[in-house]
Amino acid sequence: MHFTVEHPLGQHRCEPYLYSADGMAAFAVTAEQCGFDAIAFTEHPAPPKVWMDKGGHPTMDPLVALAFCAAVTRTVSLLTHLLVLPYHSPLALAKSVATIDQLSGGRLILGVGSGYLHSEFDALGVDFEARARRFDDTLKVLQNLWIDDEFSWETEQLTAHSVVSTPKPVQLPHPPLWIGGTTRAARERAADVGQGWMPLMMSPRLANATRSACIGTVEQLAMAIGELKDMVCERGRNPATIEVQVYSDRSAISANPFNAHAHVDYLGRLAQAGVTRFVVRPSATGLAQCCDSMAAYGAEVIAQTR
Repeated sequence: MHFTVEHPLGQHRCEPYLYSADGMAAFAVTAEQCGFDAIAFTEHPAPPKVWMDKGGHPTMDPLVALAFCAAVTRTVSLLTHLLVLPYHSPLALAKSVATIDQLSGGRLILGVGSGYLHSEFDALGVDFEARARRFDDTLKVLQNLWIDDEFSWETEQLTAHSVVSTPKPVQLPHPPLWIGGTTRAARERAADVGQGWMPLMMSPRLANATRSACIGTVEQLAMAIGELKDMVCERGRNPATIEVQVYSDRSAISANPFNAHAHVDYLGRLAQAGVTRFVVRPSATGLAQCCDSMAAYGAEVIAQTR
């Protein structure tokens, strides 16, 4: 099992110092020192206030935040968990992706999804009904842009004739693409082109709110992973090359007391189901608490599972 730590900004009443420059640097360095394999940030550039009032959360620009973390770390991976592809101009996004991958020495992992907040699409001037098509078009650009020295592509949203995108990312033909979502369509995309799948285990209520299929138990997750592996095999690919990263209601580690033994048992059940990575959310009440919760998790869980 490998471990991703998500910055606590998305939690209720996150202490502002945690997303200051000094707080962010301390978070990233501590995560690396405590044995986490990746640092993650999510994306909501223009969420509606009603969504925020009902439990939504603020975010930073994930690519900018990851670039900052890259500058103060050396080995930890940098994950967008997740980036909403339809929000972005494909070639402009590709430039940001390549830049971060270059500056980090090839540590970027691009976790992507199609999005679900209708009003956020409207605020950004993006057609909500076209999000699946925009997602697939942008994914194809990211797959093909750096294969040759020049690139040509024509879709409804993009006309590119012999354009050049250099410098290229360190990871060629592209940084790893992990597909987010619990739907069958998300698993099919992961089987087609992805190097990872990122489902969220959630309640039926939350699944309905996010327009997602519900995966609420380890047993349901195991069935979905089995389906994914079958899809991957049908496409002539090796299922062992596909990461499965899970976020669940046990991702929060700020509970007091934290039962490390029960948590390790839970991770064992996830591993048996086919999960290879688990997302962790540290304390958001202050920098010291955040770093202490990561250190404890590193010692009591990460070290034990290895």
